[in-house]
Amino acid sequence: MVTVSPSECEGSPTWAYTLQLPHDPRSARIARVTLRAVLAEHGMPQLRESAELLATELVTNAYRHSVGPATLRLRGLGRSRLRVSVWDANPHIPPPFGRRSGPLRRPVLAGADADGGRGLFLVCHYAESWGGYPLGGGLSGAGGKLLWCEVCG
Repeated sequence: MVTVSPSECEGSPTWAYTLQLPHDPRSARIARVTLRAVLAEHGMPQLRESAELLATELVTNAYRHSVGPATLRLRGLGRSRLRVSVWDANPHIPPPFGRRSGPLRRPVLAGADADGGRGLFLVCHYAESWGGYPLGGGLSGAGGKLLWCEVCG
């Protein structure tokens, strides 16, 4: 299910799209296709490359570390800023999202043999700002967490 909610914020048009994703390895691809269409329609092609990377990593994290569906939300904040948020049912906030957004002081890299552990580091490195917080009874009446990031162009 996809929803959109247009509004005005400080004179700049804002909008939001929400996409419910099943627990499926193809969800990251579906999120990228949706993101491309949304950015094209809103005249924000300059954000495509970074936003695709960030959305892919957040959706993949939700798939790998949760057992249920996830929700992707794309929100335009003015003419050149996008917030990407992903909700999933796992309440654990992974590092470094458990602290306030900002530059990473120490890289959090996985070992050379690790199968994962680099995605959220990439999000923090490429995003303008980022964060995460637990949800209690939030979206769809479920708990879990919300991880978000913003990209500008």
